[in-house]
Parts: sequence; C-alpha cells; structure tokens
Amino acid sequence: MPKETHQDETSPDQAEGAERLARMLTWARNSAAYRLSRRMLSEQQLKDQIIRKARQKFEAVTPEECEALADAAIAFGRDMGALDDVAYAEARTRSAGRQGKSRRAIAHALRAKGVEAAIADQALEEADDLRAAVILARKRGYGPFGRHGLEEDQRARHMAAFARNGFGYDLARRVVSMTLEEAEELLADKGFSAFS
Repeated sequence: MPKETHQDETSPDQAEGAERLARMLTWARNSAAYRLSRRMLSEQQLKDQIIRKARQKFEAVTPEECEALADAAIAFGRDMGALDDVAYAEARTRSAGRQGKSRRAIAHALRAKGVEAAIADQALEEADDLRAAVILARKRGYGPFGRHGLEEDQRARHMAAFARNGFGYDLARRVVSMTLEEAEELLADKGFSAFS
C-alpha cells in the first residue's frame, strides 16, 4: 500500500517565513503601542513611522510587507482606542487655537499630518480666528498689548506678522485697533486665562 502524503506539511522555508511574519506583526503592534503611548498621532503619521522603522529593523523587507505592518499597527491602534483622526484633529485644533494660530495655519498643519480634509474641516468649525488673533497679539505685544502711539511703520510690521500667521487683513486691522479692555473682555468671554 502506498504511503499517504499530507498536504498540511510545510517546508522549512514556509515555516521560517510564517515565524518571521509573526515576529514582524508582533513588533508592529508593540511599536504602535509604544508610539501611541508617547503622543497622539494621526493614522498617516503612525503609518509613516512604522514603515520607516520596519525598513531599518528588518532585512530584505518588501514594500508590501511594510504596508501590511503599517496596516496591522493602524488596526491595533484603532482597536485599542488610541488612534482616532477625529479626536487628533480636534485636539490639535484646540491646542493651536490657544497658541494663537489661525484657521488657515491649523488646516495646513493638519493636512501636513495626513488628516483627511473632511475631518480637518469638521475640527476647524470650532476654531475662532478673532480669539486666536488676539492671543497672538498678546503673545507678541501687538495692538492693544503693545505700546500706545505706534508709528505707521511699526503698525505695518504688526499687520505683516498677522498676515504671515494666516490672518486676513480686516481681522488684523480689527485686532490692532482694539483697546486693551476690548481685547481682555474677548479673552475673558471665551474662557481664556493667562495660564492656558
């Protein structure tokens, strides 16, 4: 009677490949957990970091394997609740607004981090350019927070600084022309304190 062969048997090369893949997937999950525990990332940032590190760590890793590792890391981050582009965009928008960044500058930063346009637009709905411009003026000592009786060239420099930071001319003119009381009232109305 002839000996039966089993289709389930794997060659040593296949077993080694499966072990290598399992090791790489474990590394991708651990790397994602480490990176997401340190800071909030967008999905695109995590993907880029995992692909870059996988190329450094593993010999002869293919682009397809890198993509698979990145996808596994993203799926792991989502499953753990640590990777959410909507929450990332909202947090970055709030933080940038408190720093005096314009909606335009925030949108540019979110796009650079790989956040989808629809998600960025949704997060930017809450952004207040007037408040952000007043915060920038306070940080830099412009307009109501600067010296009174500015000469025209100083005023023009302040206006140019607002433009460089993504604020429109009308808004910059409005902030530069505000009184100190108006600016402080605006910040107080929005729940802004000197320590935020």
